[in-house]
Amino acid sequence: MKIRTVSTSIILLLITYNAIAQFPDQWIEKKIDSLFSEYNSETAGVAVVVVKDGKIVFKKGYGMANLEYDIPVTTQTPMHIGSVSKQFTAFSVYLLERQGKISFEDDIRKYIPELPDYGSPIRIKHLLAHTSGLRDQWAIHALAGWHEEDVITTEQILKLASIQKELNFKTGTAFGYCNTGYTLLAEAVSRITGQSFSDFTRANIFEPLGMTNSLFYDDYHKTIKNRAYSYQLKDGKFTKMEQSHSNVGPSNLLTTAEDLAKWVNNFDNPIVGDQALIKAFNEISVLDNNEPVVWAMSQEDTIYHAKGQLRRKHKGLPVISHGGHVAGYRAVLMRFPENNLAVITLSNNEHYTMLGKVTPLIDLYLQDKFIEVPNVITTQSASKTPAEPEKYSNRLTDFEGAYQSDELTTVYRFKIIKDTLIMTHPRLSDMELSPIGKDKFSGVNTFAFELEFIRKGKEVTRFKISNFGAKNVKFKRIK
Repeated sequence: MKIRTVSTSIILLLITYNAIAQFPDQWIEKKIDSLFSEYNSETAGVAVVVVKDGKIVFKKGYGMANLEYDIPVTTQTPMHIGSVSKQFTAFSVYLLERQGKISFEDDIRKYIPELPDYGSPIRIKHLLAHTSGLRDQWAIHALAGWHEEDVITTEQILKLASIQKELNFKTGTAFGYCNTGYTLLAEAVSRITGQSFSDFTRANIFEPLGMTNSLFYDDYHKTIKNRAYSYQLKDGKFTKMEQSHSNVGPSNLLTTAEDLAKWVNNFDNPIVGDQALIKAFNEISVLDNNEPVVWAMSQEDTIYHAKGQLRRKHKGLPVISHGGHVAGYRAVLMRFPENNLAVITLSNNEHYTMLGKVTPLIDLYLQDKFIEVPNVITTQSASKTPAEPEKYSNRLTDFEGAYQSDELTTVYRFKIIKDTLIMTHPRLSDMELSPIGKDKFSGVNTFAFELEFIRKGKEVTRFKISNFGAKNVKFKRIK
């Protein structure tokens, strides 16, 4: 009986294996359908494209591009791809460098002279590598009282960037993700060529590659045929999330999953640029001391930055990738150059878990290629109990008043409600502050922030505030 059971199991296994071997496309499609089964006619959706050896081997849309008019997502549905846009901006700079119209060593003030002089040049290479030290545009706009859904233009970003007085760190010495740098790169391309950045990329990248459904969206009034709307899930219902930015460079490329497949193929069989340009473009960025630019480190891997792209390993295999998110849009573009594979997913659903879906999708195609990576054993230091912060409940009145920043052209006021310090701004909801140290507090305004009040003697005269992309922005007390 045992022999018969084992034999039956082996036969069933062989039948399953033979079925997969004979009909691999159908088997993979069923697996992918199962992976994205939660996206349907009642939800915002996702477009999936897989490119293997230069050909699209899988393409399918799930869910809806427009829930109001029951328009489904397809792989030809235009969507915002967030920071995946950056590699197109960087590539544009590389095209101009090849033509001798720009140098990576050029000071950005050569093209945008209204920017501040910080004492040492911020070069094109620094902007490409996120090593400029400039404050991030979204970080300073949030501190200045802007909302994500506000209409924000390149002109407004340049004005705010031009009145900043300090850097986050000395240029070329560290990595600090900075959208401002890519706005400046796009603006430099525009000023050098005399074209809008949208027109330049259309003529020099999108049209040559046949990316007919792609454009940098530099005017939110423009009508884009068949584009997907952006959605979030609130109280069990999908509602639209507005995306009104008219700023290009770091983001705001509308494209389709199928168009991105054409972009992917240009890396192996270049129509735009050549192999030498692409090789240089894919190289890991470096600091001024020639050390590689590290995006992040983990027990398993180190992630490096490479001009709008990230370089790392996935289960031992080299991968070049980037993700993007803006409003409810989510995008992932991953290339496995040594395996001739690329995976592209675009979504208009804020709750789309990018890597949670892309990783098992990759595993379907590369599971027999993975390289076993040895486990890294680390010793964990004893955790320390954080010190209880001093509350200052009897001295919160020291901080009350109005404070102004010339760098943000805005004013914050502080008041006390029920023994809690509250930070207020005319365009923002009141922010409750939590003490984290002597004269130091934390709070949230779009992004988490920390602030420290500065005293002259016993009197509080100013404060400085920092969030993820803007460090030590100063406010002085005016009343």
